[in-house]
Amino acid sequence: MQIYKVGGAVRDRLLGKPVTDIDWVVVGATAEEMLAKGFRPVGSDFPVFLHPKSGEEYALARTERKSGRGYGGFTFHASPEVTLEEDLIRRDLTINAMAEDDQGALTDPYHGQQDLENRLLRHVSPAFAEDPLRVLRVARFAARYAGLGFRVAPDTLELMRQLSGSGELEALTPERSWKEISRALMEDHPQVFIQVLSDCGALKVLLPEVEALFGVPQPAAHHPEIDSGVHTLSVLEQAALHKQPLSVRWACLLHDLGKGLTPQSEWPQHIAHEHKGLKLIKQVNERFKAPRDCQELALLVGQYHTHGHRALELKPSTLAELLQSFDVYRRPQRFEEFIAACEMDARGRLGLEERAYPQADYLRGAATAARTVAVQPLLEQGFKGPELGEALKRERLKALKAYKEQYSQ
Repeated sequence: MQIYKVGGAVRDRLLGKPVTDIDWVVVGATAEEMLAKGFRPVGSDFPVFLHPKSGEEYALARTERKSGRGYGGFTFHASPEVTLEEDLIRRDLTINAMAEDDQGALTDPYHGQQDLENRLLRHVSPAFAEDPLRVLRVARFAARYAGLGFRVAPDTLELMRQLSGSGELEALTPERSWKEISRALMEDHPQVFIQVLSDCGALKVLLPEVEALFGVPQPAAHHPEIDSGVHTLSVLEQAALHKQPLSVRWACLLHDLGKGLTPQSEWPQHIAHEHKGLKLIKQVNERFKAPRDCQELALLVGQYHTHGHRALELKPSTLAELLQSFDVYRRPQRFEEFIAACEMDARGRLGLEERAYPQADYLRGAATAARTVAVQPLLEQGFKGPELGEALKRERLKALKAYKEQYSQ
């Protein structure tokens, strides 16, 4: 029995990055031997065991063969005869197909170390094209390591194109796709993930609503970058630079989908794109079964982001309706995330990345002014039921009028 550290732990050590998760592969052992040593079995698809003390995962060396569609369409074969090289060749990228023994000696049969040095994301073998999930994984790695200068190798990008056109991507479950998309959006360069998916034809399969934005012009006065798709990538880039949470990044990705529905005869104007985009945002949310907080924020940002930009011009009554739409009295954090998404939208424009966004503090102040209206005095005046709600609305509107007047002075 020989035990090797494999995959990401080896890759990240060689890159000088912190190693968090460690995967181990065991060569020359049977499941019975693992159980005899106190390892606990986990999963039913292939033999993986948890270490009796550390709890880390140890997998028996195995080969795999395509047996159906999608990510799960494989049969696995594990036995003591499977070599380390045979186990490594089934992995996606050469930089993930290296192993280390307990002395630190490197096994690198597919030249992963050279690809690390050349900053290339390259597939290990033609079997890469059998697993549609790898399209998303490679795009995610491109997003993770873009800051180090990594790019997808041309021959790997070609395989990704073939996979994207094969119909295999449609076999991915919403849960599996969302897991990759959400992880990719939280990388340092999530815009690279979207760009790579577009480059290989996967975006028009997975997110055709986003793909439709590329080539659609916007007014140069507000959008020096012109292209709606380029703008969306820039907004995502700003969200990552400002360390925004997943819900904000998801909203940033989907906020302008309505522009993809504008007839060419109306370009570069996009009248009512906020309202038009809601049905598209809803269908994307449902397609990937996004978490509820992500779904809700994406819809609200899609509908109201131009309100955010025009915050200083809004009438107190419109401001009151906006605050009510976000339920700022019970869910203040959601409104804060809306403000963040609006600011990323304003900064995601060519040459305007550093501009001030006074709307953010103005909206925060408005929310505070409305929230400070106390209910108790109204109760003491005898208001109750629907009448109490109306009285509360009137008092909040008064507070917002006073806030706006004070701000204008």
